[in-house]
Amino acid sequence: MKTAESERTTAVSTLDVRDDFPILSRHIDGRPLVYLDSGATSQKPAAVIDAISDYLSEHNANVHRGVYALAQESDAAYESARERIAAFVGWEPRTTIFTKNVTEAINLVAYAWGRTNVGPGDAVLTTQMEHHANIVPWQVLCRERGAELRYLEVDERGELSLDQLDRELARGDVKLVTFTHVSNVLGTILPVAEMTARVRAAGATSLVDGAQAVPHMPVNTAALGADFYAWTGHKALGPTGIGVLHGRTEILEQMEPFLTGGDMIASVDFDGATWNELPFKFEAGTPPIAEAVGLGAAVDYLSALGMERVRAHERKLTGYLLDRLREVPGLRVVGPPEAENRGGLASFTIEGMHAHDIAELANRGGVCIRAGHHCAQPLMRRLGVAATARASVGVYNEPVDVDALIDALLAGRRVFEL
Repeated sequence: MKTAESERTTAVSTLDVRDDFPILSRHIDGRPLVYLDSGATSQKPAAVIDAISDYLSEHNANVHRGVYALAQESDAAYESARERIAAFVGWEPRTTIFTKNVTEAINLVAYAWGRTNVGPGDAVLTTQMEHHANIVPWQVLCRERGAELRYLEVDERGELSLDQLDRELARGDVKLVTFTHVSNVLGTILPVAEMTARVRAAGATSLVDGAQAVPHMPVNTAALGADFYAWTGHKALGPTGIGVLHGRTEILEQMEPFLTGGDMIASVDFDGATWNELPFKFEAGTPPIAEAVGLGAAVDYLSALGMERVRAHERKLTGYLLDRLREVPGLRVVGPPEAENRGGLASFTIEGMHAHDIAELANRGGVCIRAGHHCAQPLMRRLGVAATARASVGVYNEPVDVDALIDALLAGRRVFEL
């Protein structure tokens, strides 16, 4: 006979892919591994691990150099991955640039676009909810170029005001508006298409950090209308060491390279050089070939699941997480209270417990969560906290993972005699 609790947990189990992820068979100190830190990095399905292993075992060679069989196979694997990765988010391969991660993609824009287009009297506009990777490059740029960096404010729900965006754009000095698609702390899903339309109407350029969006929901970058859209592979079931920057052709063609050497060169003489065509102009040196193959396998895996199903699964699981967190006395969740308005994560504090103690006590129950400022110290100050604990879900999580977290948190409160 089903209990009310079992019926509740069964209702949110819409994907059953746990067996596809070898690491989830592990036990830590005799307890099954419960991984709730996908916001930091995702676990990898066997399909990704096997694709990388097959490439390195059977096809490994440098790309765009050789005419022998291995080199041609490597070329084909690398460029095929680019085509599938671009198609996954509705963009063109030619303007899909491989970087080391989303941080490097943002820095590429800050250096190669920013230092040409931002000057004294100009402004860069970002938000209070950004990851450091989408703040510090603009601080450096504005300091060097004599420009001003301004911030859209976060309200009590963890959301932004489009009216404030309009007021900032109406000042006439904003050259770039850069913002996250999904906050890595608040979980807030921003209205990207609406924001980029307003930015473009004001004659400014837009850049979107999609690191927390692309792995978890359908994303069509062309429909979103951003001039630049960046994301990272290791959060999207792929390997570390590869990120992606999608940019508009007309902007990328006008930009100077970010790094020089190797494959980004068309020709070199003693007194100068010319640059390769897109996307290679921005891919200096030997690129992350095996990593691209792995990310190609990752987007194939996600595509086979269907990103609508992925989003539905994670939305339901996040709703269950939010409901169960309310059972913990003294716990406060930051960000929008509704699962439909947030990505698959919840950051929280517990009165009387430091975030790092929360994570350590969760670890004793075999549960992996994040603790700290999540590379968002300005946002922590806005929220009035030093740090938060964060649980973030992925396609492989199930309601029992949430139950294990709640059990660990309640046990932790007893340790602290709260």
